[in-house]
Amino acid sequence: MKLYRFLTAQDDASFCHKVTLALNKGWELHGSPAYTWNQETRLLMCGQAVVKDVEGKEYTPDTKLSEH
Repeated sequence: MKLYRFLTAQDDASFCHKVTLALNKGWELHGSPAYTWNQETRLLMCGQAVVKDVEGKEYTPDTKLSEH
């Protein structure tokens, strides 16, 4: 099965660590990062799509993406 996740966080080291952890678990970057300004919190937010192929498993809506 192919899995998709969109990781988000404030534009700081926590976002880089979140993406780095996903890469080290076998996820691959998909597309370019996205940025948006949160007017309410006055913080820059980041997002990055990642994908991963998992052999021998079937996708269901109950699949825990963060466990793969």
